[in-house]
Amino acid sequence: MTSTAERTGRFHGPAVLTYGFRPFFLLAGLWAAAAMLLWVVMLSGGTPLPLSLDPISWHAHEFLFGYLGAVIAGFVLTAVPNWTGRRPLAGTPLAGLVLLWLSGRLAIAVSGWLPWPAVAAIDLSLAVALVLFLTREVIQSGNWRNLPVVGLIGLYGLANAVFLAEAAGGGVAFDGVGMRLGLAAAVLLIALIGGRIIPAFTRNWLTARGSARLPQPFDRFDAAVLGLSAVTLLAFVAAPDTAGLRWLMLAAGAAHLWRLSRWCGGLTRAEPLLWVLHVAYAMLALGFVAEAAAGFDLITRAAARHLWLAGAIGLMTVGVMTRATRGHTGRPLQADRPTLLIYLALIGSALLRVAAGLWSDPMPLLHLSAGLWLAAFAGFALAYGPILLRPKPAPGS
Repeated sequence: MTSTAERTGRFHGPAVLTYGFRPFFLLAGLWAAAAMLLWVVMLSGGTPLPLSLDPISWHAHEFLFGYLGAVIAGFVLTAVPNWTGRRPLAGTPLAGLVLLWLSGRLAIAVSGWLPWPAVAAIDLSLAVALVLFLTREVIQSGNWRNLPVVGLIGLYGLANAVFLAEAAGGGVAFDGVGMRLGLAAAVLLIALIGGRIIPAFTRNWLTARGSARLPQPFDRFDAAVLGLSAVTLLAFVAAPDTAGLRWLMLAAGAAHLWRLSRWCGGLTRAEPLLWVLHVAYAMLALGFVAEAAAGFDLITRAAARHLWLAGAIGLMTVGVMTRATRGHTGRPLQADRPTLLIYLALIGSALLRVAAGLWSDPMPLLHLSAGLWLAAFAGFALAYGPILLRPKPAPGS
């Protein structure tokens, strides 16, 4: 099996097209900031885009299926070569996938000028291409362990199709089946992949420092937590108003908190690249608890939902993007000051967005949350954009 460097070294084009994480992480960061800026304009009564979707549905779609779609593409295109030992997608094929994502953002932005079937076909093209590519890679390498990841990405693409169909039918897409299905697929992806990388990264870091305490390996308990999460999220998608769902949410949240406690997160305080992943997973667990609280009418559904959206998904993706970018470009796996400030701004944004759902006058908190979000992702683009665009430094440079 050739090394990652040897496989990548066969492509001699622009650095940004040598690996999937480079263009997709950069575009994800830029779009997260730009879309939030547009959302602030919409909150203030402006209409900056010729949309067919209502503003709230556009905002929800462009985070869950626009921003997150770019992060997922960048992550899996980078991870698959390590999973399968095959060459990474680079050059023209990678540029083609990037154009599919950009075309989707443009089609949604001008959806008021286009027929809905065309909008849907354009926006769904990246998910279809990714599933076909990943399925081929898994089958040809025989790496069946990662087939569930392909299945969840396929489910995520299906959710986008349902969301767009609901929007085309004049429904409230931001609170429909497509939104819940996409959110459920994203939460399961974090639980599955996060359950692999968080304890592994933590174990490596603690072992290098001679720690006697190490994260527990994946066992039947982890499998049971994933199974309980799948059942709970299936009910969340299919029967969100069922009284028993709130108890399932409580049980799933407690199970995830217990799972997280087995990963020695308290020992990682000295390294933000690690503790940010633990904090993001804690927000995933607390998102289940918050959904239960919303079921008991203790908090609003919007407040609960943003623990998953802005908290778990937003923070986990930024944690993964910063770590993967540093690791794959030869930088030290240590967070510098800009990276720490990005994390703190994003945590503040998520907490303020949840708090806004509990406040009688939410607008000041919403704007402050949006400002911190903009600062986090503009900071990511400024700090990591040059790294993503430039070639990997030569050893010893």
